[in-house]
Parts: sequence; C-alpha cells; structure tokens
Amino acid sequence: MCGFAGFLGEPGALGVEALERVAADMAARLETRGPDDAGAWGSASAGVAFGHRRLAIVDLSATGRQPMASASGLSVIVYNGEVYNFRELRRDLEKEDLRFRGDSDTEVVLEACEAWGVERAVSKFIGMFAFALWDGRARRLTLVRDRLGVKPLYWGRCGGVLLFGSQLKAFAAHPAWRPAVDRDALAAYVRYGYVPAPRSIFRGVEKLEPGCLVTIDAGGEAARRRYWDLRAVARAGVRGRLALTADAAAEALDALLRDAVRRRMAADVPLGAFLSGGIDSSTVVALMQVQSGRAVKSFSIGFDSEDHDEARHARRVARHLGTDHTELTVTADRARGLLPRLAAWFDEPFGDSSMIPTFLVSELARRQVTVALSGDGGDELFAGYDRYFLAPAQWRLVGRWPRPARRALAALLRAPSASAWNHLFRAAPPRWRPRSAAARAETLAELLDIEGPDGFYRHWVAQWRTDGVVLGGRAPRDVLGDPTVRDDVPELTDRMRFLDSVTYLPDDVLTKVDRASMAVGLEARVPLLDHRIVEFAWRLPPALTVRGGAGKRLLHQVLHRYVPRRLVDRPKKGFGAPIDDWLRGPLRAWAEDLLDANRLRRAGYFEPGPIRGAWREHLSGVRDRQTGLWTILMFESWRDAWDAGGA
Repeated sequence: MCGFAGFLGEPGALGVEALERVAADMAARLETRGPDDAGAWGSASAGVAFGHRRLAIVDLSATGRQPMASASGLSVIVYNGEVYNFRELRRDLEKEDLRFRGDSDTEVVLEACEAWGVERAVSKFIGMFAFALWDGRARRLTLVRDRLGVKPLYWGRCGGVLLFGSQLKAFAAHPAWRPAVDRDALAAYVRYGYVPAPRSIFRGVEKLEPGCLVTIDAGGEAARRRYWDLRAVARAGVRGRLALTADAAAEALDALLRDAVRRRMAADVPLGAFLSGGIDSSTVVALMQVQSGRAVKSFSIGFDSEDHDEARHARRVARHLGTDHTELTVTADRARGLLPRLAAWFDEPFGDSSMIPTFLVSELARRQVTVALSGDGGDELFAGYDRYFLAPAQWRLVGRWPRPARRALAALLRAPSASAWNHLFRAAPPRWRPRSAAARAETLAELLDIEGPDGFYRHWVAQWRTDGVVLGGRAPRDVLGDPTVRDDVPELTDRMRFLDSVTYLPDDVLTKVDRASMAVGLEARVPLLDHRIVEFAWRLPPALTVRGGAGKRLLHQVLHRYVPRRLVDRPKKGFGAPIDDWLRGPLRAWAEDLLDANRLRRAGYFEPGPIRGAWREHLSGVRDRQTGLWTILMFESWRDAWDAGGA
C-alpha cells in the first residue's frame, strides 16, 4: 500500500533532476500513505516523471522500492495496492525464463505487464491496485485502476501537462496546477454527499473509473478501455442464475470467503481486523481466526450515545472467537478535535459522517498493526441495506394510485405550514404523536410525488432533494438516471444493488476507508470485494440472498457456522456518529460559523436561504436535517483547507 504521483509533459522541457524533483515534491504530499520510503524517476527525452511513497508490507527490503524498472529496463512502474496471487503469477513468469531480483508483488505486476501486455496481465490479478506504467519502447503511459475501485487514481490535464496520482493533494505541488471548482460536480456532491466518478471536484481532473485503464500515447492522445465491467457481470448473473441448494451455495461461498481472507492475511508486518459486531466484519474476523495460529487482533469503536454504540456487540463476538480485542469510546470532544483535519485527508469534499469513526478505528488499529481487514462490500453484494426493501414496499403502496391523484395529494400535504401540522397533532396521544408532524407530511408528499420505482431509490440516496442550492451548477445526468440499466437488471432490488456497487461503494464507502486508513499509514484490505466473490454473488438466486424482507441470507448461513446466531442476528445499524445531537450541542458553534449566511454569500457557491432554513429546522427539532447539513459543512471545511494551501 502506497501513494504515487507523476506527470507527462513536453519532451526535453526539463532535465532529469528537475523532473525528479517535481515528482518527489508531488509524492511528498502523500507521505502518510507511505511513511517508510520515497523515490522518484524521470525521463527527460519523454518528459515523464514518477514519484512514490512506500508503506512496506510485502518484501520489506530495498528490492521492493519504487519507482521500479523492469529487468529489461524498458518499463517503469509506480504502484499502490496488493495483488494477492502474485506468487502464482510469478511461477508462471518463471516458466517463461524470467528471473526476479526480489520478492515483492510490485515486481510481478511490472514484469507481467511487460511480458503479457497490460490488459491480459490485469485480468489475471486478484487484488486491489492502481498503477502508472511507462512503456519506454512504445513511449506510452498507462494508468490502471482495480475492478471495484478499492484504490484511487486521479488524472487530468493542466496547462499542457498531464498530471496523475493517488490523491489530488499531490497535484498542488506541480507548477502547472491551476485548480477551479467544477460547479456541476459540486451540485452532484450536494445531492449524494460525494463526487461521483468520473468527475472530481476540480474542472479538468477525473477519477479513473473502476475496472478501467487509460493509455496516453506519444502524441498525447488518451484512449480509455474497460477491462472488467460490473454491468456485464450483473447482466450475466441475473440471466444465468446458479442452480444450487442453500447448503451447497453456503459451502461454495464459505470456500470462496476462506480463500479471499487467507490471501489477504499474507503480510510481512503485523495484521489485524476491524470488528463492528455486524454480519460482514464478524464473518471476516471469524474466517481469519479459524485460519490463524494465534489470536487475531480486532478493533472496534463505540460512542457515548446508546443509539449509535455497537461496541458491546463487537465485544461479544470477539470473546466468542477468542480474538485479542481493543475498543475505543468516541466522545463529541474527540470528534470536534478531529474536524479541522478531515478535509486535508479527503482532498475532495466528503459528506459521509462515518468518516469520523472510520478514521478513529484506523488510528486505534495502527498502534498495533500495519494491515487491517475490513468487512466492506457485504451490503452491496448480499442486499444488506434497508432501502433495498423499503423502496419496493413504498412503491407497492404508492404506485397503485394514478400519478395525477398522487400529485394532487402531495400538494394538499404541502399546503399547511409546519407550525400548523405540529399544532394539529399536539392533541394526539403521545404514542401516536410524531416527533415532527410537518416533517412526516413533507416526507409523505415527496414519496407521493415520485415517478416510478427507481425514483424511490434515488430518494433514499439523496442528501438534498431540491435543486437551487448550488449557484451556477447542476448535477449532471449519471448512471442512477440511466433507463437502460433496467434492461440489463430488471428486478428492482438487484438494480439498486448494482447502482450502489458502481456509485456509492467506490465513491463513498471505499473512498472513506482508503483515506481514513491511509491518513495513519494503515493498509485496509477488503476480502468481500474479491472479484470472484462478486461474480458468484451476482449468480445467486434471489431466494438465497433475500427472505422475509431482509437480505444477506446466505452470508448469515456461512457466519452461523462460526458464530452463534444470538450474537449477530439483530436489526442493522449503520457505522455512523451521532451527528444530529452533536450539531445541536457540542458542534453547534463550529457549524454556525461555517453556515453563516454572509460567509456563504461571499464565497458564492451556495444559495444561503435553503441552507439556513434547514439549519433552523434542525436546531428546533422540527426536522432532522443532519445529512444535508453535514454535506454543506464538509464542503465549507474542505474549502478552508484548500484555500489555506491546497490541503
């Protein structure tokens, strides 16, 4: 696990020393990703330079240093991630009379790309990776990102120079960097709480999408290709379901999971796992423990708010499995001290408040280990989110009404003022009285106004459900509004799983885990997102995934082989912080400063009216607006960090 950066400019414009100095400066911005070593390489005749920061995990010796040149000297690579089947690939390459200098997966990735070609090589990789490869013979730069988007890679042109790197902060060290906020990307961020790929928050800079590679030839022309397509995997899966009994499917999944976990336990440094006590992390830790000769080190975070605290569940699972367990209770004061640093770590505005516990559990784990396994991906693969069941149920209730009747009723619900709605229910018995009748009426009106079942999914994933918040920006059309997805994935729950897997999973969940763990120099590995498990999950019959209005049926069946049902079968909770209460209490002054109407007006990105209105509603308790407000707060905090020096 590492961080890299580089650029491709005009050949001969800079000497080797100048090229390497700039590349090293870019990589230095990524020091927390790679605190163990640094390197740079440049070619004046090609105008290309690579910089690298290393977090040594496999082959800790100097033979694993990067940038790394191939044995022939024709190719050079900078690489971030892990290819877990590199030893098998190495044996295949050795049969072709290739001799290796060290024992790192980096060398195998490099030599495989040179021997077999990049696309054929990456199709053989099991792992998470992003890399830049310079082919000196063809004078061609290739950028590659792993199938699911576990590892990040940004690229774009600035002043005639092509910049690329693991994080945007590296770009700020290049003299050509002239950042400008993309207001359409900002509008998308406000809608979702993250900037959806391929856009970034800056104009002219993109995220390379998962499963893609881009080649830039000697003339500067870029060509993108998708070497692995989740949409094709989903389409093939729903059209070719496996004919398996529940027991046979559980056995097959258990074997796949065991292998994925075993491969991710390979490291030359201390290793542990995140444990929340939920289905996904408990499965990962259980399979680690049965394949380990010692107690696995497990780590969990709790809160001093009972509604958000799952530490006690993790503790019980850890006790049953016999792990060496460490936990930390998070207070509002601890979170408040963290807030000024969040924007600098995430580079782009990022509105998922679970970044706070994710960072803190990473920080906790890093005191004892250098690698931690995580349970991310299980919800998308095995239908774990509540919205997968709420959206179809809501549509069954609402969809039977004609659209004109629904719109008319929605207008009636919006006619009374908020105070009128709350006054109306004041006389109702306490057990029938909603916390905010006005908020309930508005939510019902929004649901009645939705057109089609997919609209219910878009309603559930939106942070702000009204336009006009971002000045001069409009969220671009994206895959969530693509009607052709229905042709490939006809069933609504499957379609929501697919859409989450190509948007929310890489751009929110995996971004959060990567940035939070890399901020403390911790490598986070995600065995559930082994592409073989992903392909298997998409071929499962729905009856093996969903039953009785709940998902993860098969994953439960596997976990129950190792952990008693009573310890893990309970309603799902998200891995979030009690932001709603914090904003009304210990974080109120911080939020008030960032949401000040004059401040917002001077910056010119947001229309202050809707934001101030949401803030008043939240403070009064009329409506819980924490998610939308947190999205705005994180942008404002990010803006301060970048204005202060490019994070």
